[in-house]
Amino acid sequence: MHPAMEAMGTTLIEDVSVPRSALPAMFDEIARIERAYDLVIPTVCHAGDGNLHPNFVFDGEEVPEIIWRAADELFRAALRLGGTLTGEHGVGVLKRRWLVDELGEDQWQLQRQITRVFDPLGILNPGKVFTD
Repeated sequence: MHPAMEAMGTTLIEDVSVPRSALPAMFDEIARIERAYDLVIPTVCHAGDGNLHPNFVFDGEEVPEIIWRAADELFRAALRLGGTLTGEHGVGVLKRRWLVDELGEDQWQLQRQITRVFDPLGILNPGKVFTD
């Protein structure tokens, strides 16, 4: 699938995961987002564990703002359906802005406190998830 998508343009490969029972609803959300933003979002999944890989295809090197707006809706849809921001690729730099939405404020603060305990100097992956 990846070579086929590369032929369509630049690809932002994402992953979200939802309960298997929510897969049809998540595919409906992806189709809704495609229509709302006039995008093509080719999606493959590991149906056995609810892990989906929606891929945003666009022209150019920089991810356009419209892609981030569509991704925002996609990530929030996964959370609404009882899922998570990532099934296997991790949050990292690209998804850190949505992590507090998944964890909630209390868990977000707890994660920050744990990080400070084990990395008081901020030298492990500086600026990757917790930037201040």
